[in-house]
Amino acid sequence: MKGFRPLGDRILIKRIKEEEKTKGGIIIPDTAKEKPQEGKVIAVGKGKYDEGKLIPIEVKVGDKILFGKYSGSEIKLEGEDLIIMREDDILGILE
Repeated sequence: MKGFRPLGDRILIKRIKEEEKTKGGIIIPDTAKEKPQEGKVIAVGKGKYDEGKLIPIEVKVGDKILFGKYSGSEIKLEGEDLIIMREDDILGILE
């Protein structure tokens, strides 16, 4: 995301869309879908300070991550729906 850098230990994430069909071929309508809990890291802050020392963020731009269902704050930047959250809200990196 050009021109935007999260502050501190915040991370900007774009949700990864879920599949439209089940394995059995049933199409799921938008109203029945849950919001995906996977995302791609778009931008990261510098990290957080602890006792005067900067602790860098573990995730980097481009990482696929898993986050909590109600984590972060939804925002809209340049017409895209994104989420900004703290590093603590990330459950893990998908490899």
